[in-house]
Amino acid sequence: MVDTMEDMITHSAGDAARFLTAADCAEVLNVEVSDVMALVETGELPAIRVGAQWRIERDVLESYIASLYEEQRRRALWEQSDFASLAELSGGTILRPGE
Repeated sequence: MVDTMEDMITHSAGDAARFLTAADCAEVLNVEVSDVMALVETGELPAIRVGAQWRIERDVLESYIASLYEEQRRRALWEQSDFASLAELSGGTILRPGE
């Protein structure tokens, strides 16, 4: 854990690659920067504003990509079967009345 401002500065030098610009994210996703900004503005891709620029944590981008894969997997499962498993489609949680 970082306790002092000096420790924060020391640790932040090693975390330089922790944050990506919108342009970096656009390159990773192979989309336009405006597409990344639209995701940031809607809150779909969490980001922080540093001065006039937005920064996205590398881990957040990786989680976003993973969620897109999971969404696509569930959509494909739904489209493959009229009787798809509700537990599978809901992420394993089924709420029943009275429970």
